Amino acid sequence: MSIAQNIAAIRERMAAAARRAGRRPEAIALMAVSKTHPPERIREAHAAGLRLFGENRVQEFAGKATALASLADAEWHMIGHLQTNKAGKAAELFHAVDSVDSEKLAEKVDAAALALDKKLSVLIEINVGGEAAKSGVAPDSRELEDLLRAAPRFEALQFRGLMTVPPFTDDPKGARPYFRKLRELRDAIAARKVPALRMDVLSMGMSHDFEAAIEEGSTCVRVGTAIFGERAKIPFAP
Repeated sequence: MSIAQNIAAIRERMAAAARRAGRRPEAIALMAVSKTHPPERIREAHAAGLRLFGENRVQEFAGKATALASLADAEWHMIGHLQTNKAGKAAELFHAVDSVDSEKLAEKVDAAALALDKKLSVLIEINVGGEAAKSGVAPDSRELEDLLRAAPRFEALQFRGLMTVPPFTDDPKGARPYFRKLRELRDAIAARKVPALRMDVLSMGMSHDFEAAIEEGSTCVRVGTAIFGERAKIPFAP
């Protein structure tokens, strides 16, 4: 199937999952995870109607950015772990950073965005499964509380919600408790009514489990393989 056909099939599945949950399909965004894929494949997805794209590595996207500059209405999100020493380049390249996981990182990104006279949307990445190999802040940690309390002082950052990558399970339903946990955490944070913390975005669900994520409240699913196919053995490199 072509990229356009894949996108159409995914949208149908998204709509069906939304209806099962009593939600409006248009309330859930589809983000194409374009990491490792070359500009021409990304252009295909754009031509098929996608405008939201997620990249995992600053250096890789820097190598694509010029070739994709003509896609003026595309929105580029950093969704991978961001090192503090790459915060400046990330602020320059991306419209949003969906993987903020510490007060220190937020400070670096905020300073870089201020220097560019730019506003950046950000999500807080939550490690819902407590996996040592994954980035993200623990849902019940002091680090998360420190970040939430610090949010009002970041002038260039617009906190929009939460993001997670749950533990992988062969059965997509196995991720459901983690999605539910993130939704409940979002609701608890929203109930605090901190002016600087908008909690309207729940970024959760990928190619193998996005339907369960939608049923549990996701507002943005991040889909790579189901759109572009398996990653190339020799991925795009700048």
